[in-house]
Amino acid sequence: MLKKNFKFIDLFCGIGGFHQALQNLGGECVFASDIDKYAIETYKENYNLDSGINIRDIKEENIPTHDVLCAGFPCQAFSKAGMQKGFEDETRGTLFFEIIRILKYHKTPYIILENVRNLASHDNGNTWNVIKNSLKELGYIITETPIIVSPHQIGVPQIRERVVILGVHESVGIKEISVNVPNIDKNDIDFLSSNILEHGEVDKKYYISKHEEKVLNCWDEFIHGIKEKVLGFPIWSFEFSKDYDYSSLGYPKWKENFISRNRKLYENNKDFIDSWLKKWNYLQDFTTTEQKLEWQCGAGCASIWDAIIQFRPSGIRVKRPNVFPALVAMVQIPIIGKVKRRLTPREAARLQSFPDSFICNRNDHQAYKQFGNAVNVKVIEYMAKQLFKLKP
Repeated sequence: MLKKNFKFIDLFCGIGGFHQALQNLGGECVFASDIDKYAIETYKENYNLDSGINIRDIKEENIPTHDVLCAGFPCQAFSKAGMQKGFEDETRGTLFFEIIRILKYHKTPYIILENVRNLASHDNGNTWNVIKNSLKELGYIITETPIIVSPHQIGVPQIRERVVILGVHESVGIKEISVNVPNIDKNDIDFLSSNILEHGEVDKKYYISKHEEKVLNCWDEFIHGIKEKVLGFPIWSFEFSKDYDYSSLGYPKWKENFISRNRKLYENNKDFIDSWLKKWNYLQDFTTTEQKLEWQCGAGCASIWDAIIQFRPSGIRVKRPNVFPALVAMVQIPIIGKVKRRLTPREAARLQSFPDSFICNRNDHQAYKQFGNAVNVKVIEYMAKQLFKLKP
């Protein structure tokens, strides 16, 4: 088991999701590295530690001795040149190689790595196999298959599947990595009652515009008016009442299917849809995006205003409010229907399990991007506890 006052390093650290998690467990960060100047600013402001070091530029012997290596490393394809020179050569030139050379020198007892869900299948499984075998070659015990975990599994109202790689050096004496990942049903979680939302006054800039409210009221009326309560396809209003022959236009099958289903929907609700279109000026005031609806609530929401909404290039996406869609380096900031405004940076921080004492970047665009790129603090803390309590 790892001692309480352990030391860790934080590679590709961003704004310090790993730092926050391991600090909560009693760890001390002795080295951090990143190259994004805005993330470096946020990290310094919160942890009083300069992470502005390009990991490619520092010699492994100049990195302080540490008990845990943390890294949310970028996912890159590896060479398939074969095993003539071993895995070290196969990873050379990638950022994962920087982790390998540090581990080779320090023989760090514990490692915690995080990456996107796609890592598990990236490059037809080659990427995972190279990572797994590279670590094994250095004497690390890891799981044969990637550990995939989402915040909702530990009660955080966000769907965000990620690969977490836990490892222990063979010198620690642990023979096997065994972790328990709980699986709370996402339907048992309610974002709206989870203390994510800010109370009191919120800056007016986060509220939706009059035009956006008009668009959503229009579609809310549509959802109330049609007979169908479960829709398994996107609504394309521009296909209503059309009768051109789309079968000869060379469209892919999925597009033909969507057109066909929209036309059937129209025929089944013709009287209502005709009056709805006329009332709303045939949606001529709406952009092409706003003329499309992706209703993904099933029968779980009575109204758009009960849901979580995103204006996306593919249309207006509407989802149940039990769990939030994955925070990414966000462009389309989700709207909380109940309060008719977008998620604030503080709420984004809470969704990523950062404490309210965490200082968000003053630039909203950067703040959203940073929390979208961050690891979820509670997920890392939970997985680290599992790792650190393993006994020889």
